[in-house]
Amino acid sequence: MLELDHIAVAGATLEAAVAHVEASLGCALGPIGRHDHMGTHNRLLGLGPDVYLEAIAIDPDAPRPDWPRWFRLDEFSGPPRLTNWIVRTDRLEDALALAPRASGVATPLARGDFRWRMGIPADGRLPFDDAFPALIEWQGGLKPQDRLADAGIRLIRLEIAHPDAMALRAALPLNDERIVVLAGQKAFRATFSTPHGTRVLE
Repeated sequence: MLELDHIAVAGATLEAAVAHVEASLGCALGPIGRHDHMGTHNRLLGLGPDVYLEAIAIDPDAPRPDWPRWFRLDEFSGPPRLTNWIVRTDRLEDALALAPRASGVATPLARGDFRWRMGIPADGRLPFDDAFPALIEWQGGLKPQDRLADAGIRLIRLEIAHPDAMALRAALPLNDERIVVLAGQKAFRATFSTPHGTRVLE
């Protein structure tokens, strides 16, 4: 079974990505975390017990890895924006076997107390021009949602537009009424309920 785990907002810098999220949602994100394996860093926002948001960018102080960074961050340009979504599974190999080709190889990762495995494509590119989700399996019974403060913000709707929306829908064994796949130029749009009313993040 697949479940929505988190959504990712990328930026040319972490400061830019964080500013975009905070201005859009009227909130403050958590402290910086680092991913040594990928040379990236992030800040998180809890969206209730099951979902979170991460602002992510290349860490300028980290060595460049010998492989492409996730979420195509090596190619990122332009303004900060919502670029990816990540779904969790308890059986990563099975999920990858059923997913479209090039969904990645199960890769063990860690940060602090968190341990997980993630499907990481060799070229950093996910299927359907990154409209297909990354697959993650948290290990040890602990995931970020368990520790993030509740800011009173909830994801209402995640719209994923793609020219081949029918094929993308067929490739997604995911039943979540918040997620809507639409035909159109590839884009993401997330709608949230917040203490300040309904807000949209793109």
